[in-house]
Amino acid sequence: MLTLDHAHVRVLAPVAELYYFDQQHTVLQHDMTALLAWNAIMQQPQPFLNLAFKIRDTVSSLFGVKRIGGFSGRAAQSVQVGDHLDFFLVEYVDDTCLVLTERDRHLDVMTCISVQGRTLTVTSSVCVHNWFGRAYMVPVGIAHRWIVRGMFKRLSRHG
Repeated sequence: MLTLDHAHVRVLAPVAELYYFDQQHTVLQHDMTALLAWNAIMQQPQPFLNLAFKIRDTVSSLFGVKRIGGFSGRAAQSVQVGDHLDFFLVEYVDDTCLVLTERDRHLDVMTCISVQGRTLTVTSSVCVHNWFGRAYMVPVGIAHRWIVRGMFKRLSRHG
């Protein structure tokens, strides 16, 4: 796990070695920890995501990839390393940084939720291991940027 931009952002590998990298920022309406920010953006998962995850699970399971089910919208009061937030494993957590991963034989995904002052940053990094991982990332890479933007819009409307 490497740091990037500032001490609160983590990625899987140097950006030049990543298959996919996306980093987006938004301004929070009030101070919050990284976990509270995660809870806020995930409290009402975008409706189409449930369908997208069902399609993902159906197709990916044909290639031996475990089903992940999507996002529940459940808020976590606290987490520690080794806990799960939906399908993500918590690999690091403090007040300013929450590092979540999902790793399998096809790809490794890391999402870092970081807060510096009132700036919330979502950084996603992916390393692929085979052709299926690369094929998987074609639609996911395109959709991911729009999903995060949508989450930020919902956060700004609902606080």
